[in-house]
Amino acid sequence: MSSIDAGTGVQRQSQTALQAPARRAVSEGLPLSGITVADFSWVLAGPRATSWLGAMGARVIKIEGPTRPDQYRAIAIFVPGKEDVTEGSGAFHNLNHTKLQCSIDFTHPRGLELAKQIVAMSDIVVENFSYGVMERAGLGYEDLKQIKPDIIMVSSSAMGKTGPDKHHIAYGTLIHAFSGINSVTGYNGELGGVGGTYSDPLVGTTMVFAILAALWHRKRTGEGQKLDLSMVEATMMQLPEYVLDYTANGRVASSHGNSDGIASPHDTFRCAGRNKWVAISVSDQEEWTLFCHALGDSAWCKDERFSDQLKRFKNRDALYELIAAWTSTRDVNQVVELLRSFGVAAGPSYNSEDMYHDPNMQARGMYPEVEHPFVGVKPIWALPWRMDSRQQERYWAAPTFGQDTDFVLHDLLGVSEEEIASLREQGVVV
Repeated sequence: MSSIDAGTGVQRQSQTALQAPARRAVSEGLPLSGITVADFSWVLAGPRATSWLGAMGARVIKIEGPTRPDQYRAIAIFVPGKEDVTEGSGAFHNLNHTKLQCSIDFTHPRGLELAKQIVAMSDIVVENFSYGVMERAGLGYEDLKQIKPDIIMVSSSAMGKTGPDKHHIAYGTLIHAFSGINSVTGYNGELGGVGGTYSDPLVGTTMVFAILAALWHRKRTGEGQKLDLSMVEATMMQLPEYVLDYTANGRVASSHGNSDGIASPHDTFRCAGRNKWVAISVSDQEEWTLFCHALGDSAWCKDERFSDQLKRFKNRDALYELIAAWTSTRDVNQVVELLRSFGVAAGPSYNSEDMYHDPNMQARGMYPEVEHPFVGVKPIWALPWRMDSRQQERYWAAPTFGQDTDFVLHDLLGVSEEEIASLREQGVVV
């Protein structure tokens, strides 16, 4: 059940409205209706992928160990003072919505057997552990093929599961360095750093693409397959022009800030207010003329140093100082509106608050609100596309720890209530 807030256009989907059996029912009419995913992944990349699969209609069963829950349950706590629990993480909520959750210790023989039963009823297995973890647990691809010959297994790791570097363990910052992206971010040829965990959500998106391709292949041939996804390689795919320039011309790219060729101005400029910036791009002489008109044809617009594109680029420090003096006293939205009215490419450089309140984001339903029994009503990220109104994506809040263990074991696998109680006493399930 969902509703639209008339004031904001925000889509609301209540967890209470999606309690069992509604949350546990197989979806109908969505692209991945009837597909089941055994989700062994954790942290960021894998959970991002599986939450998108869930929103598109797949039944996603997130499997966590009773003593080794997803690390992101303890990151970015929503509720101050509740850091000792596993339900208050904003990061976890945004990456694990629209899933069922089952807590099983698959290092225990009976737990392993139950995990394999979940695989047997699944179409896709997703994991993003380091090299050898799933194989040592008895859940490698060769093991799973014996259970489900047409299973699609997606394994994501830093360097991939083949090659001389397959044993390397790396998190986002190291992956950025390995991929070469740090070599072209920053200023004046110096190495820079990509903020946050850029590679992880990128890899999660790549995983979705690979999974959909594998499902299409299976539909045509009946064959499952293993997808070995390297986080470094997926991140390298964002640098095609630099790789091409090196292979074709022998040039090694370096960092150049916000420059783009010899376009000038092409940068961000501070506006009035705290940490408010506008991005402006002028790529040719015609756009420069329009830009000057927007600024009221200031005297410096006629300066010989700025008379053509190459001169503007060579004298960009002086030019940028003059533009910044103009933007710094003006509201960013007024600057954007004015420049756009003259046909100049300009846009605000948003922070998280700006993104959330942006009218276009709100109108498109980018932040559906879901109700969680611990943190209450909170927004999550929607899919970055909108499907036909007859096939609207679905969302519900991230699962609490052990939320659906009984349903998965009893209703889906046929395990008796007595055995579940015994397994819970032994710590095999939660």
